[in-house]
Amino acid sequence: MAVAAGAVFVRAMRADDLDAVLAIQLACYGAGFVEDGALIARRLAAAPETGWVAGHEGTVRAYLAAYPSIAGKLTALHGEFEVAPEADALYLHDLAVHPAASGLGLGPQLVRHAWAHAVKAGWRQSTLVSVQASVGFWERQGYAAMQPADPAQQARLATYPGTSVYMVRRLG
Repeated sequence: MAVAAGAVFVRAMRADDLDAVLAIQLACYGAGFVEDGALIARRLAAAPETGWVAGHEGTVRAYLAAYPSIAGKLTALHGEFEVAPEADALYLHDLAVHPAASGLGLGPQLVRHAWAHAVKAGWRQSTLVSVQASVGFWERQGYAAMQPADPAQQARLATYPGTSVYMVRRLG
């Protein structure tokens, strides 16, 4: 996809975006949240249709890693994506925007792009784990907190350091 100077873009994440994704992650997260490149590559291979990058002036500045899931099921920090063959939800695992791109609206743009993909796929919900005091951002996107009912999912939620909140948003 050709990008005009100054233009904002959203496109599918590719394997050659891995260095940019790792740089964004490092710029955004403390050591407890950084996930290694091999894991991110495996996730992209597991769910290639639900990973996107966004950028400005031809440079990748944000990414969203997601996968087809089932409402109520979540991924532990540093866990593999468990793509659901009979998905009913799009699980947003990681959204990050490089601080240098703050204010460009890349995060919300990626989220809206993901919702459009999910609706087209027939998934009725989007789910995520909010970390690092991001609940307000996700509430502004229409998500609401929900406690996972299953003890195994509660244990997965507990793998995130600090306050983490499982959240759900209806789509369509």
